[in-house]
Amino acid sequence: MNILLRAHSGLRYVVLGLLIAAIIAAYTNWKQAKQGDSKIYLFALIATHTQLLIGLILYFMSPKVNFDLISEKVFRFYSIEHVFMMIIAIVLITLGRVRSKKLSGADKHRTVLFFYAMALIIILAAIPWPFRNLGSGWF
Repeated sequence: MNILLRAHSGLRYVVLGLLIAAIIAAYTNWKQAKQGDSKIYLFALIATHTQLLIGLILYFMSPKVNFDLISEKVFRFYSIEHVFMMIIAIVLITLGRVRSKKLSGADKHRTVLFFYAMALIIILAAIPWPFRNLGSGWF
């Protein structure tokens, strides 16, 4: 369990980096009206889905997920808030990628930019940063 927890905590930085890179690439490609697809969009999608799989395993194994103690801040966050916000963000990333595949030109990149940026905002709000006092560290 400790290995999965460390992997999940460390992979968050890879996911954030790939999402930021995908957003920058989408913005640049949109403004330059490029036609092709960028592989960084796919890499961000794969990384977030990998993070989701590890997170779901942890969700069903973690002692921090406890619906009996839902009135406490830490248990409520891990039992409900974190998982649902992350699922919403990953659905947005998936929708952005799927919709962009059906479009061409600047519309493709604008779609990725919109969906990935919305997902990034949700992910940043749902991460248990150390300064939020949710029992989590930087790694």
